[in-house]
Amino acid sequence: MTVARPPPPAPLPQGEGEHQPAKNCPLCPRLLVFREKNRKTFPDFFNDPVPSFGSLSARLLIVGLAPGLKGANRTGRPFTGDYAGDLLYSSLKRHGLARGNYAASADDGFELVGVRITNAVRCVPPENKPLPEEINTCRRFLVAEIEAMPNLKAILALGQIAHNSLASTLKLKKKDHAFAHGARHEKEGLTILASYHCSRYNTNTRVLTEAMFDAVVAAAKEAAGL
Repeated sequence: MTVARPPPPAPLPQGEGEHQPAKNCPLCPRLLVFREKNRKTFPDFFNDPVPSFGSLSARLLIVGLAPGLKGANRTGRPFTGDYAGDLLYSSLKRHGLARGNYAASADDGFELVGVRITNAVRCVPPENKPLPEEINTCRRFLVAEIEAMPNLKAILALGQIAHNSLASTLKLKKKDHAFAHGARHEKEGLTILASYHCSRYNTNTRVLTEAMFDAVVAAAKEAAGL
């Protein structure tokens, strides 16, 4: 799979490979300042770029927006500790894509099966709203993530921002690959699917129902051959 590589970044301390930002990543000044503020306000939180969850050998990659302040930014694991994670992980388990007991903690022993989860932006943004330049800057890690997954067959984007960042990563023309719940596109043997984000706001307003989300997860499982 050919992905659109951004210009090489300035040298940084290495994280867990090119797909993982280093601790104290300085690439986005606003997010760096917000992270430092959170360290003072919430000293027991993770408060660093949140690493992906699951094996690089997975066939399905799920891409979210960014860590939630009191969710993944607190626990250090994507979609862990907030409502979005409750919905996502319960659905994955129902479809045999996870095992164990999800206890909203990074050390709960919960495991993914054939799935890896990441975010388009790895650091928590103020008001859960990353700026366009922050999305573009962090895309280098999504590029590296995809390149590091040799068995990847399908990607599920949760929300329009994740979908659009993924489209840029894969060199997909947005006008021909517009975001819509349940949208499905193909490129070079890779299936790209989209869903409304599994946030409490979307479910409370019935923009997204559990049944709608469950159907997209089932489609992603099938596309990945799991």
